Amino acid sequence: MVRPFKFGSELWDPSHRFETSWLLPPYVLFFCRSVFSLYAFTTLFFVIGWSCTHPAEGSSYACEDAAANFSYFTTLTYWGIAFYFLFSSIHTFSYARWQSAPLDSWPRPLQALHSLFYTTITTFPFLVTIVYWGLLYGPEWFPTQYRAWSNISQHAMNSMFALFEIIIPRTNPAPWLHIAFLIVLLALYLSLAYLTYHTKGFYTYSFLDPGKQHSLVAAYVFGIAIAIIMIFALVWGLIWTRRWATEKKLGMDGKFARGAHPTWGGENERYEMGSPTAFAHK
Repeated sequence: MVRPFKFGSELWDPSHRFETSWLLPPYVLFFCRSVFSLYAFTTLFFVIGWSCTHPAEGSSYACEDAAANFSYFTTLTYWGIAFYFLFSSIHTFSYARWQSAPLDSWPRPLQALHSLFYTTITTFPFLVTIVYWGLLYGPEWFPTQYRAWSNISQHAMNSMFALFEIIIPRTNPAPWLHIAFLIVLLALYLSLAYLTYHTKGFYTYSFLDPGKQHSLVAAYVFGIAIAIIMIFALVWGLIWTRRWATEKKLGMDGKFARGAHPTWGGENERYEMGSPTAFAHK
């Protein structure tokens, strides 16, 4: 019987695909990830500080804009990027130093959640970028150098970070089951967006306002759901192609920690959908 939600009991990620790259040595991969995390956290905290010291006209208290930012999908996904690169850099450094990552000994549900976390990091940033530049962008969004920098950091560099994680590490394509979880997360955000309206009196995104968009709101919602499915499929194909090109065609199995060797790698290390490992990366 197919049990796609059952956690497996076999060895987790035997060749350390989450902590290694086909191109970069582990310490270099750690450095890149730690720099990305530092930049993302710096951006987030600077935006909070700037919002608190430069309140918009009509704000009832200094940090009102900073608090409101936590209702935006852009901000939430950027926090996700910052924390993902923080934890992935810790795992990568541990593997580079001791040939073992904390992720190896985590309970299987947490390992599966890390796999899902990776999937969100390689899909949601592209959705944010597409929606921003395709639906929301206007020249008035760049009135100052600060606004230009913050918008480029959160709506363009976010996709650069995602592209790095797609191309550089040795990760496998995500299970197709993750599509369901991405849809659930988007539905939860939609609930948050309307909760924000009822508690704070504003819509985070204009296309969610039924007073302006009327029946088009449903079209936007379903359009975004279709978009994330298409993005997932494209990312899946890119990761599969990267793995095939680097490992099968170029024979670049990976840059491993000194003295460490993968249990095995290559084409046999794959997902078998419907197996106990369907929810998590192997």
